[in-house]
Amino acid sequence: MRLGGTAAAAVAAVLVLAGCGNGGSDGDAGRGGTVTVEAANGTVVVPAHPRRIVSLAPTHTETLFAIGAGAQVVAVDDQSTFPAEAPRTALSGFTPNAEAVIGYEPDLVVVSDDQAGIVKALQKVKVPILVEPAAKDIEEAYDQIADLGAATGRADRARDLIAGMRTAIDGAVRSAPRTATPLTYFHELDPQLHTVTSGTFIGKVYGAFGLRNIADAADRAGTGYPRLSEESLLQADPALVLLADAQCCGQSAAVVAQRPGWRDLRAVRDGTVVALEADVASRWGPRLPEFYRAVGAAVAQAAQKVPAGG
Repeated sequence: MRLGGTAAAAVAAVLVLAGCGNGGSDGDAGRGGTVTVEAANGTVVVPAHPRRIVSLAPTHTETLFAIGAGAQVVAVDDQSTFPAEAPRTALSGFTPNAEAVIGYEPDLVVVSDDQAGIVKALQKVKVPILVEPAAKDIEEAYDQIADLGAATGRADRARDLIAGMRTAIDGAVRSAPRTATPLTYFHELDPQLHTVTSGTFIGKVYGAFGLRNIADAADRAGTGYPRLSEESLLQADPALVLLADAQCCGQSAAVVAQRPGWRDLRAVRDGTVVALEADVASRWGPRLPEFYRAVGAAVAQAAQKVPAGG
């Protein structure tokens, strides 16, 4: 899942036969046979324990390693930067080259979109390929982890991972303070003030903490990713500003404070401009608890600035 392409993200419900991605078990390792997975590109039959997996999606790369299938992965795309031991290559997930992928002799390929006709090209040579698009909410993220667990013979590890994520995320949300009046926020995708609405995956994360999004009214096109005007942002005066462009674009609390009019923003005055780790905020897989904890910490910081009874 790549944040730059999230405006176009649309997900079909992803389920594994025999129970929401939980078919198969870790005991399949070393056995023959196949596993059937119902993915966004239809019914896919894969080896019960594939040994040459290629991942062309950073989120799914992280999941494969988190469920213990890392040793089965022979190549990942150029954007898969985590974990460090992932076998990163020049393969592109944005414009995948089927011939280059086939060169790794995969028995399973995982992608987030059917870019450049990759699905048809691999089907022609009978290489199983799973299309797992960007999740629309946390339950779809869990389903995709279960899918990969079933497809790799790591269903038990996937179930354990999901259970741990649920516990950590629930804990982060429950421990965050609530204010009488919902705190407002602005999530910055880039210095041009592109942002997210409440209906996006990211917006739903903030919604779990009871936050109110200042950008919802600006999304007249209904994309979920509008661009705010400087005037509207300054007028909304959010209690929290969360920067997802710190790594890509060098943004920070000090930098945004130098923008015209920003020094008078409530978030700048209160010190509640928070730089997020971009990959954690944009890859909706095993590291989601880190994102929730970061939001919870920001909420706690902003709540301290609210007057009593506010």
